[in-house]
Amino acid sequence: MNDHIRKILFTEQQISQRISELASTITADFNASGAAPAVVAVATGAFLFVADLVRKIHLPITVDFIRAESYGSGTVSNGQPLVSFGLKLDVRGKHVILVEDIVDTGNTLSCLIDYMKTNGASSVSVCALLDKPARRKVHFQVVGEGKFYRGFECPDEFVVGYGLDFAEQYRNLPYIGVLKPEIYK
Repeated sequence: MNDHIRKILFTEQQISQRISELASTITADFNASGAAPAVVAVATGAFLFVADLVRKIHLPITVDFIRAESYGSGTVSNGQPLVSFGLKLDVRGKHVILVEDIVDTGNTLSCLIDYMKTNGASSVSVCALLDKPARRKVHFQVVGEGKFYRGFECPDEFVVGYGLDFAEQYRNLPYIGVLKPEIYK
């Protein structure tokens, strides 16, 4: 698998350090507000990120997963995300932190924020490991007292590793790298 990677963007050490910083900021923000957040991870890409993140958040939290699909096995969002697996957790009146692996076009995130609002969340924050603003088509809005927590800004390249995939592969790489174009073309 490593020979399919053109270059490493973020090492395992860089990712770990940035997650510690994000968790510390989230802990401080929610300690200040007195709110106990509900962490909702977007499956499947955010599973490694959320596992590492929640272990470093020093607050009482609840955790759930939601699945939204917009890529299939391609490399470009189809622009019409759909929630294919909803929440078990009742978010009514709660402060939700949506945890995403990557924010690309913004379509999926906008859809999920609307879903949380429709289900009664009092605020919605977003914690994204990667933010790819060059590809943004939809400018999402956090809700209420929500904030946007960003791990790294990502260049406009096709990345895999640390939960991110191409055709369900490469999620287990401990770093985030740029996939060689000949692999996905």
